[in-house]
Amino acid sequence: MNKQGNTYTIIYIVILVLVVGAALAATSIALRPRQQANADADKMRQILLSARVSTTPDDVIATFHELVDEQFVVNSRGERVEGDAFAVNVAEQSKLPEAERMLPVFVCKTPDGAARKYIVPVYGAGLWGPIWGYVAVDADGSTVYGAYFAHQGETPGLGAEIEKPAFSDQFEGKVLFKNGRFLPVAVVKAGQKPMGDEDYVDGISGGTITSKGVGAMLANCLAPYETFFSNLKD
Repeated sequence: MNKQGNTYTIIYIVILVLVVGAALAATSIALRPRQQANADADKMRQILLSARVSTTPDDVIATFHELVDEQFVVNSRGERVEGDAFAVNVAEQSKLPEAERMLPVFVCKTPDGAARKYIVPVYGAGLWGPIWGYVAVDADGSTVYGAYFAHQGETPGLGAEIEKPAFSDQFEGKVLFKNGRFLPVAVVKAGQKPMGDEDYVDGISGGTITSKGVGAMLANCLAPYETFFSNLKD
């Protein structure tokens, strides 16, 4: 075959593409279990951080399984339903009507074993992409014990500050039930107050849209848990 001809060039390119494509596919398949394990470990780390438990990469899995001794799924009526809490796609569930959602709950002991916290996931939209997090509630079903938030691509120094303790620590001690009403914590501009009587935290200076996204995320994702939290409170 004439190596200078078009036919040889086309065949060579096709073979090269097939070989490289097969190699990349094989590499992706081989690395998939490790990638999933890393993603699961990071999710465990975030859940624990919402309960104010810090870990290292080496002990996060062991700590999670030691402290998170129960995981289950509830519906909007507070009833347990079939499902794997850890595997629930919160991003998809957050878009469904409240009555149709699967709502994961993670029950975490404090390191001294003296108390149990009920951790629920939240998911929403920031300025540049998705934001998400976890909120830990005391056994009274109302008092926020801790919170953790993360983002995919918010602006460093502005919206990205939702991932910093300076923002999430504000949620500690806030309550979800006031005067018999369920009121998720509001996020408002620093120095302002919400129109209602709900508890609130200061938003990120210069990150108005991301802050509003966190507030909307909490309202959308915590509201379906109202009956579940009310049952704990009662």
